[in-house]
Amino acid sequence: MKESKDKILFILHYSPPIHGSAVVGKNIKESKVINEAFDAKYINLATSFSVDEIGKKSWKKIWRYFAIIWRVFMNLIFFKPKTVYMAITVSGNGFYKDSIIVFLVKCFNKSIIYHLHNKGVALGKSVPLKDYLYKRVFRSSKTILLTKSLYYDIKDYVNKSDIFYCPNGILDFNFNEYADKKSESIPVILFLSNLIESKGVYTLVDACKILKERGLSFSCKFIGGEGNITKNELEKYIKDRNLSDSVYYLGRMIGNDKQRAFANSDIFVFPTFYHNECFPLVLLEAMQHSLPIVSTNEGGIIDIVNDGKNGFIAKRKDTVDFADKIEILIKDEDLRKKMGAYGRQKFEENFTIKKFEENMLTVLKNCIKR
Repeated sequence: MKESKDKILFILHYSPPIHGSAVVGKNIKESKVINEAFDAKYINLATSFSVDEIGKKSWKKIWRYFAIIWRVFMNLIFFKPKTVYMAITVSGNGFYKDSIIVFLVKCFNKSIIYHLHNKGVALGKSVPLKDYLYKRVFRSSKTILLTKSLYYDIKDYVNKSDIFYCPNGILDFNFNEYADKKSESIPVILFLSNLIESKGVYTLVDACKILKERGLSFSCKFIGGEGNITKNELEKYIKDRNLSDSVYYLGRMIGNDKQRAFANSDIFVFPTFYHNECFPLVLLEAMQHSLPIVSTNEGGIIDIVNDGKNGFIAKRKDTVDFADKIEILIKDEDLRKKMGAYGRQKFEENFTIKKFEENMLTVLKNCIKR
């Protein structure tokens, strides 16, 4: 007799828009390993279908939210999952919206596994209503974190025995066709993210100004869609600092164009101080392309970038510290190659999509078993 599979209802994000949680959600949804192991159904938790909609209120988003609740309700009745997996948002208004879905699931007495791609519980607990909700949301549940350095955020609500760890992973590929095509003789610095101030856009531009004043030759390229910083605002900021001959905004890139941008770069810089930063996938992409990284200690980045081995950790919002770290790499090609090789090895051992699927499958099975 064929053994029946455990039923899991996955409530998660998948693109559009493209962001870390959506990429991971898409990877789970399309995983042959996970879908062969479980009887799974999927509900998209996203109410924003583009970057422009994020953080903005609209009737469309309200309608989408109620449609999500309805789909969850219908699956609880007819699909009858044993377990519900949910990529919950734990901060901001998103937490209140997700809490309603959580309590709906709890009404059906289903076990819940949370997968946190964000943080903010440690700050939010000072709000009495959030503290009350956190206690009830996390009660009798399991939680998947991206790294051990993020446990501090929920330690007041979740016992360590109910915590599981699963780092993100990305698809590896043969990028030899992009390699060894670097056209510039001077070191190329790459920034790749949406133009959001808290991602450190202005920090990097100001660091470039310091580097130029020190007489260093380099090229710095910004790639990403417009966010709370527009193309015109960034280009004006660059022009006002007399950097138009060495700092460029190239717009948004995907697919082969993005891969070529990585292949034609020497240093990857990500000066984020975004309060919700946890495990930036773009750092994994940089390691995949053997690039040394200069970033901050925000979220779980310190578990990706080993200071002094595959890059440097600089102080948040500290343009001088960033300039100092970047200068070291600009001047030392051998160090760039050594750090890049270490990062590539670490990527292959820990952060491929295959490794992620294996880890996630093990975590899900252990959560259900407990």
